[in-house]
Amino acid sequence: MSALFQPSTSLLALCPALCQPHLCALHLSMGQLSVEQGSCPAEQEWAGPEALCPGWLEDEAPDGEVPEDSGDHDSATHAFELLQSALCQEGLPHTLDRSAEPRTGFGPLDVTVCILGSPTAFLPILLEGGTRCPGAMVLCLSPTWASRVPSETSPGAWSLLLSRGVSFEAGGHSTLETFVPPRRANYVTGTFTMAGPESGWVGELARDLDCPTGGSVPLTHRLEDPLVTRWVLAARANLPVPPTLAFVLKSRGDLPTELVASGVRLVRLEDPQGQESLVKEEVGTFLGSTAMEPYSQVAVRPAGWRWRGTGTRSTHGKEEGEAVARAVCAWLCGLREEDSILLEALVPTARLPAPPPRSPAPRLPVALRICTLICRSWGDRPQLCQVACAVGRAEAPVRHGVSLPQGLDSSLQQWGVVAPGQRQVLAKRLQEAAEATMAAILATEAGLSPQQRGGTRARTDLLGVDFLLACVDDALELVALSTNSQRCLETCLLAHGMGHAMGEPPSDMPRLVAELLLHWAQCHLVEGKDILLIGAGGVSKSFVWDAARDYGLKIHLVESDPEHFAAGLVETFLPYDSREHRRDEEHAERVAELLRSRGIQPHACLSYWDDCVVLAALVCQRLGLRGCPPAAVRVAKQKSRTHQHLQRCRRGRPPPAAYAVPCRRLQSHGDVDRAAGTVPFPAVAKLEFGAGGVGVRLVENAGQCHAHAARLWRDLRDDDDHPGIGLGWGNAMLLMEYVPGTEHDVDLVVFQGRLLGAWVSDNGPTRLPAFLETAACLPSCLPTDRQAQLVRAALRCCQACGLRDGVFNVELKLGPTGPRLLEINPRMGGFYLRDWIREIYGPDLLLAAVLVALGVPPVLPARPVPRGHLAGVMCLGSEHGVALGGGGGLAALRALQERGLVRLNRLFEETAGDGEYEEPCLSVACGGATRAEACLRLLGLCQALGIDSPRYPVEHFLSHFK
Repeated sequence: MSALFQPSTSLLALCPALCQPHLCALHLSMGQLSVEQGSCPAEQEWAGPEALCPGWLEDEAPDGEVPEDSGDHDSATHAFELLQSALCQEGLPHTLDRSAEPRTGFGPLDVTVCILGSPTAFLPILLEGGTRCPGAMVLCLSPTWASRVPSETSPGAWSLLLSRGVSFEAGGHSTLETFVPPRRANYVTGTFTMAGPESGWVGELARDLDCPTGGSVPLTHRLEDPLVTRWVLAARANLPVPPTLAFVLKSRGDLPTELVASGVRLVRLEDPQGQESLVKEEVGTFLGSTAMEPYSQVAVRPAGWRWRGTGTRSTHGKEEGEAVARAVCAWLCGLREEDSILLEALVPTARLPAPPPRSPAPRLPVALRICTLICRSWGDRPQLCQVACAVGRAEAPVRHGVSLPQGLDSSLQQWGVVAPGQRQVLAKRLQEAAEATMAAILATEAGLSPQQRGGTRARTDLLGVDFLLACVDDALELVALSTNSQRCLETCLLAHGMGHAMGEPPSDMPRLVAELLLHWAQCHLVEGKDILLIGAGGVSKSFVWDAARDYGLKIHLVESDPEHFAAGLVETFLPYDSREHRRDEEHAERVAELLRSRGIQPHACLSYWDDCVVLAALVCQRLGLRGCPPAAVRVAKQKSRTHQHLQRCRRGRPPPAAYAVPCRRLQSHGDVDRAAGTVPFPAVAKLEFGAGGVGVRLVENAGQCHAHAARLWRDLRDDDDHPGIGLGWGNAMLLMEYVPGTEHDVDLVVFQGRLLGAWVSDNGPTRLPAFLETAACLPSCLPTDRQAQLVRAALRCCQACGLRDGVFNVELKLGPTGPRLLEINPRMGGFYLRDWIREIYGPDLLLAAVLVALGVPPVLPARPVPRGHLAGVMCLGSEHGVALGGGGGLAALRALQERGLVRLNRLFEETAGDGEYEEPCLSVACGGATRAEACLRLLGLCQALGIDSPRYPVEHFLSHFK
C-alpha cells in the first residue's frame, strides 16, 4: 500500500478491539476487496468532491430558491425580505423597524459582533447570540450601512463603524436600527464566498480591520483552492488525501518551493506551452506509482478558487495514459498563476458487508459525504462543533445544499457499521482528524503576511472539512477531501433546523459559535484599557504579565517592593509600601493621590494578590470604579468574621447559615480557653488572615491549641517573618470546628450577583496535622448533583457576604450531609487553578476578572465540556529539593513541559518557609483522556523522578480521585 496511508492512521491500529472477531464488520478481507474492485464502474461508490467521481461534485453554485423579481433592485431591500422569510419559517416575529428612532449611547465598552452579507447564512447563530448577549449581534445587509475610518490604535488599519443594522434580542426578536453616532465593531465576519451579490462589498468592508476578523477574501481563496488545502492536509495535518499530481506555473508563490507532502506531487512549469513530453513522463510515473495501485480510475480538472462550481473535469481509466496526458496538456493552454491542473485518483467509497436484501430489487451504488464544522475555540484551540452527512446516488452529484443532511451515527449504521463501539471509534477518529485539519490551517495562516491574510487581524475562525469513508489496508479510514469557508456551516445549520422540527433538543453548534464570536469581540474590547493592579504577588503570578501583553492591557502596578521583577513588564510602575494593611484606608487615599499626580485614569482596578484585595476595593470606591464594597471584602477576608456573618444569614432554602462552621477568634491564650468551651475538638487552628495554608494545624485538645498558638505568635509576627500570607493584617488566629469530608475548590465568576461560570476541582488528602495540600484533579470526580451542591453553596456564601461582582475562589468540604465552607478568597484562585481551568475548559479567569471590573459581563460557555483531565501533585522543598535540584528532576520536567507532556506551575523561586510553615514550591501535573490515564502518567513520572517516596506517597494521594 502507498505511503500515503500510514499504518499509524489506521482505525484498526487506533482501537485494537476492532480486530476482535465480534467486531469484524469493519475488517474487509483482500478477497472481498478484489471482488468489489472487479465490478463495473457504474456499480462502484466513488469519493468526492476532490475524488471527482460522477457522484461527487466538489463545488456548486449558490443553492436556495430564487425569489421572484419584485422590481426592486436594491440589494439591501431584497436581503431584508429574505431575512423576514427566514424568520417566518422559524416561527419568529418579523423584524421591528425602529430606524426612524436613532439609538444612542454606545461606547467603548459595548460589545458589537458584526455579520456582513447574507441574512440567512448565520441566522441561528445571530439568534443564539441575541439570547446570550442581547443587542450585541448586528447583521449588516448593505455596504451603505457601514463605513471604514482610519484606526486610532493600529496605524495602517481601519475601524468598521455601523450606522445601521439588524440587532437581535432574546426570544428571537430582531430590530432594524440606526446608530448615532455609528457603532464600532469589535468582531467582524460574514459571507466571503465568491458567488452572490454581496461577495464584493463584504470583502472590501472587512479588509485590513483593526478588530478580529473571522475570514477574508484572500483566506477564502486559499480554503477553496483544493491544491493548497490538500498540501496542508497531507503535509501539516498528516492526513490521508487522494493521490494527486498537480501542474502549476513556476511563478506561483502561495505554495512552498519544495512541496513535500505524502500523496501530493507538484510540477512547476516555466511555460505551460510545449510541455507534452514532460507531461507524458510525469503522468506515466504517477499512474504507475505505488500510491495508485489500489485505484483504477483518475480524473483531470482545472482547480483553484476561480473554478469552484464549474464541474469541469474528465475521467479516465488508469491504463489510458495517452488520453490522460492529452487531457492535461489541453488544460495547460489556459493555465493562470492562481490555477492548477490536477490529476487525481478516484478513491472508491468503502463498501462493507451488508445483510441480504429484503427484496430482490437491485441495490444502487451510493456515495457518502461526511461534513464537519470546526471552530477556533477558547485559547485558539480547534474544536469540532458538528458533523452532518449526506448520502446520494453515485452517478448524481452529492452536494452541499442539495442532499438533506443526516447524523453520523445513523449514516454509519446505514453503511453497515453495526457495533456501537466501532461507530464511537470512527467518531473519535473523525474529531481528531477534523481538529488536526484546523490546527494545520491555523499554523499555516500564522506564517502568511497581513496582505496574504487580508489584514493583520484576519484569521479563519470557522472551517468546514469534507471527508470520505474509504477502505485502506482492509480497514476503514477517513480520507480528507477539501476545506471550505461556509458550505459546511450552512449544511450543519440545516441539520440543526431539521432536528428542531422533530422536537429534538437543539444542537450545540449555534451556541458554541455564538459564544466564541462574542468572546473574541470581548477580547478586542479590553485592548488598550488602563488597568490598575494592586500588588504584583510572587512568581506564581507571573502569568499575569504575559496575559496582559497578549490581551493588550495597559497595566499600572502599585507594588510594595520597589525592586520587583514586574517593574519592567508594565505600563507604569508605582512603588508604594502598603504592607501594613491595618492602614488600608490611608493607603487607598495615598494611591489615589499618586494616580492623580501621574495623570492616570484607569478604566478598572483589581487585585489577584490575597494581601491586597481590601486595598483594591477601597481604591475602587475612591475612584468610582466597579468593584465589591470594601465592607464585603473585609467580611470575606477575615475568616472568623465570614462564618459569624453567615451564621446570622438565615433566609433561603437552605440559608447561608447552613454552610457556616462554628469558630472563635484567638488573640490571646485567654481566648483559647474561652473558645475551647464552645468549639468541639478535634478542631482546626489557623491564622485569621492567612493564605497558602501556612500555620493551619489540627489540634486534638485545648493544650495542643495553646502550644500551637504560642509557636505561631512567636514565629510569625509581621510580614517580614513570612511575606505574602497575610501578616500585614496581624497574626490573630481562629479555632474552627473540624469538618470531615473531601476538600474542593469552587472558582466562580459573578456579575451583579448572577453566576456566569463555575468550576469545581478536587483536592487530595492533606498532610496532617498541618493540612498541606498534596494533590488535585480537574474536572471533579464528583457526580453532577454533588458538584451542583458545592457551586450553590459557594455562590450563596459569596452573595450573603456582599460579593456580587468579581472572580472568587471558595474552599469547601463535602461530607455526607452536604457542603461546609472553609473560607472565601475574594480574588481569582491561586496556585495552578487559572492555568488548569484554561487548559481543560478554555475560559481565562484573568480575562473574566478584567471584564467584570470594566462592567462587562463575560461571555462564558453555558455548558462547559472538559477537553480532558488533569491530575497534579505538589512538591515541597523539604521533601523534593534534592530530587528536583541536584538530581536534575527540574530540568527534566522543563524539557517535558516544552514537549507538552507535563504542566508545571512554579509557586516560589525557592522554598518558602520551613518546618510546619512550609509552602509548596511547585505543582506538577499530567493530562489524559480519562482521569485514570492522567493519574497513571503522573504516578509514573513521580516514581521516575523520585517525587514519590514512602514519606510522600503520591499513589495514596491520587487514590482519592475515583
